[in-house]
Amino acid sequence: MGSVDKQSVISSEIRQYCTGLKPGDIGKYVLLPGDPARSDRASKYLDNVEFIGMHREHRTFTGYYKGVKVSVTSTGLGCPSASIATQELINIGAEAVIRIGSSAALDPKIKVGDLLISTGAMKNEGTSKFFVPDAFPAVPDFELTYLLIQQAKAALAGSSTNVHAGIGSTDDSFYGETPEFIDRVYSYGCVNLDMEASAIFTTAHMLKKKAAAIYSISSNLKSGEIYYADGTKEEDNQKLADGWDTEIQIALETFYQYENLKEHLI
Repeated sequence: MGSVDKQSVISSEIRQYCTGLKPGDIGKYVLLPGDPARSDRASKYLDNVEFIGMHREHRTFTGYYKGVKVSVTSTGLGCPSASIATQELINIGAEAVIRIGSSAALDPKIKVGDLLISTGAMKNEGTSKFFVPDAFPAVPDFELTYLLIQQAKAALAGSSTNVHAGIGSTDDSFYGETPEFIDRVYSYGCVNLDMEASAIFTTAHMLKKKAAAIYSISSNLKSGEIYYADGTKEEDNQKLADGWDTEIQIALETFYQYENLKEHLI
């Protein structure tokens, strides 16, 4: 007897094993926060929103943004669960996903509360290796990312919050990012650190769907602007929280614009 192909067994016709979602539960556009609590935060920007359920670390809501059906599903922390969530969402109808969350900056000019849009990710993680060789790049969808950048610039025009874009490093170990490691990836031109982007990009690419990522900056590991090192810095905490709300609105508007422009895109 041959081995079982889990991808064929857990098909689009059944309730998905890890997220607990089934066909009809989600829209074709999905926001992907890491923290389950941030699913609740994002759901507040949707109309006629419905709590679909929570299974493991995957908390899902579905509603409408300007008439477009949109869902939000938390991925949990790290590449394995982020890749699983992405695949299971695509299995049941997702066409485009945008990772929303926090990230540590490396470029000294990026401040806490600024927004950063990923243009690619260094694969310092093991999950993507199940799908592609190390030499294969982890990049977001060009059109979705372009729209995300344009929406971010429009939303923040005239404000004190800056928009940045660049290649980051997706890492498997939060506490393994030593000063020596940080200096090394910064020397390559990486502008930030995260723990999900490369796996989300790779999984979506292999399934011929679209993915992008936008972050609110939580700290800067080169300049030393690190709010979580001192819990008394309420102003920086508020900057980060405000960034979460702003990036959610930008990502939703990006989905709306994409829905209306997709027939004219490549």
